[in-house]
Amino acid sequence: MKDIRTILCVDDDPDDREMVGIAINELDPTVKVINAENGKEAHSLLTTAKSTGNFPCLIILDINMPVMDGRETLVAIKDDEELRKIPVAMFTTSSSIADKNFFSQYGVELVTKPSDLTSIVSEVEKLLCYCAAS
Repeated sequence: MKDIRTILCVDDDPDDREMVGIAINELDPTVKVINAENGKEAHSLLTTAKSTGNFPCLIILDINMPVMDGRETLVAIKDDEELRKIPVAMFTTSSSIADKNFFSQYGVELVTKPSDLTSIVSEVEKLLCYCAAS
């Protein structure tokens, strides 16, 4: 089963998770999408991945989430020797320069979420390129 590529989509908004999932499925139906509602849930899934060796090829993170937000989640991922190799992209409504600067120091791209499915498909297509090398 390690041949199946998975993407971890972390977002507290179920509509956004669904739209990202639809976009990924439309672009590459062989990619499995695993969802988490916040960073704590994502961290739990990633801890399980460490024990199985089945890491996602990409983590798509929202910034503003309850329990553990995208910033805290990214820092936890980058502080972990096994997880830091997984590409991460921030997919958020924020277009703040401060946010862009924060994430760029970790080498992570901040992509502003479009509001319509066609534009989301276009943005997600760019994000799927991070999985190509996995």
